[in-house]
Amino acid sequence: MATIVVEVMLKPEILDPQGQAVAAALPRLGFTFAQAVRQGKRFEIEVEGTPTAAQLADIEKAAETLLSNPVIETYAVKVEA
Repeated sequence: MATIVVEVMLKPEILDPQGQAVAAALPRLGFTFAQAVRQGKRFEIEVEGTPTAAQLADIEKAAETLLSNPVIETYAVKVEA
């Protein structure tokens, strides 16, 4: 069994209010390491065996049409062992 991970992030030019809220809260809680925070989504999709090129192509299509909003988000697909 393999896990295919789709990571979705807002495009850099899009404001990220949730990330800004986390960035503002960190120093109040004593964490001073962060210069900025961006919030995103992670989808883990399990497939039987080694993913085929067709499965990866289908997941790319799902990432573009269902898992992300390509107008304001980017996505990356990778296979984890």
